[in-house]
Amino acid sequence: MIKLVYLLAKRQDVSLQDFYTYWRETHSKNVKARQKALRMKKYIQSYTVEPELNDLLRESRGLEPPYPGVTEVWWESAADLKAALATPEGAAAMQFLIDDESRFIDFSHTRVFMTEENTIF
Repeated sequence: MIKLVYLLAKRQDVSLQDFYTYWRETHSKNVKARQKALRMKKYIQSYTVEPELNDLLRESRGLEPPYPGVTEVWWESAADLKAALATPEGAAAMQFLIDDESRFIDFSHTRVFMTEENTIF
């Protein structure tokens, strides 16, 4: 399996509450509606919580403030994702999601990368 990890930064003109509401209620439905076209196997949203613990961890390491959340999306393989994107339906689905994300995500401060999990325990 291959996994996309997406560290989300919110747009400055979107409140944190509106960011979470749109991401949870609207964007998640838009992703689910395009699951088949993009051959996605699993989609998870993780929301940043426990500000005091985050501050403790961040300050002890001299790190930047946390992202508001993380999205993870799994595919069977990189080849499967590439095949999905090569279809008209997959390309249209991906473009729709990019356009939708632009409503609440600040792309200039967001990070995205593909990974393979390596379970330690």
